[in-house]
Amino acid sequence: MQVYFATSNKNKYREAKEIIGNVKRFEFNHIEIRSDSLEEIAIEAVKVAYTKIKKPVFVEDTGLFIKSLNGFPGTYSGWVFKKIGNKGILKLLKGIKKRGAEFRTCIAFNDGTRIKTFFGVCKGKIAVNERGKQGFGYDSIFIPEGYKYTFGESKSLKNKLSHRYNSLLKLSRYFKKNKFWESQHVRDIIKY
Repeated sequence: MQVYFATSNKNKYREAKEIIGNVKRFEFNHIEIRSDSLEEIAIEAVKVAYTKIKKPVFVEDTGLFIKSLNGFPGTYSGWVFKKIGNKGILKLLKGIKKRGAEFRTCIAFNDGTRIKTFFGVCKGKIAVNERGKQGFGYDSIFIPEGYKYTFGESKSLKNKLSHRYNSLLKLSRYFKKNKFWESQHVRDIIKY
C-alpha cells in the first residue's frame, strides 16, 4: 500500500524518504491552525490532507522549544524562523548561559478509518553561533545532548538522533505491525 507524506517542505520530505524509504510526497499547502499543541495542529492538518488525497497520508509538525525562553518559539517555530531566523534566536539568547532546548515532532497518520499520532523528541542546547551548512531551519544552531556538533554540521548525526527520526521510526514500526508494507528498508531500520 502506498503511503503519502503531505508537505510543502522538500527538506522534510527528503529526510523522511531517507529514513523510511517507501513514501511519496503529496504537495500540501495548508494554513495550519494556531495552537500550543503540536498534536492538535498535526491532527487537524492530516484530516484536511486526507480529504484532498483520499489515500493513506501523514503530516508532521515540529517545534523548537527553548527552556530559557519559556518554550519559545515552540509551535510557532516555522513562522519565527521566517521572521527572525537563526540570527534572531541567537540574539534573543545573547548573554544567556542556560541554553537548553529540545526539538519535538508529532506525526499524524490518517488511513481513512483512524488517525494515529507518533511523537519524537531530541534534547540538546542552542549553540552560541551558527555552525554548519547541512540540514535546514534551526539545524545550524542546535547541538544534540551528548554531542559537540550541530545538526547543521552533521547530517548523519541528525538522521540517527533527531526528533523526526524518532517519530518516523515509530511510524515505521506501526506500518510493519499493521502490514502497510514490507520493504527491506523498513525491516532494516526497525532492527537498528
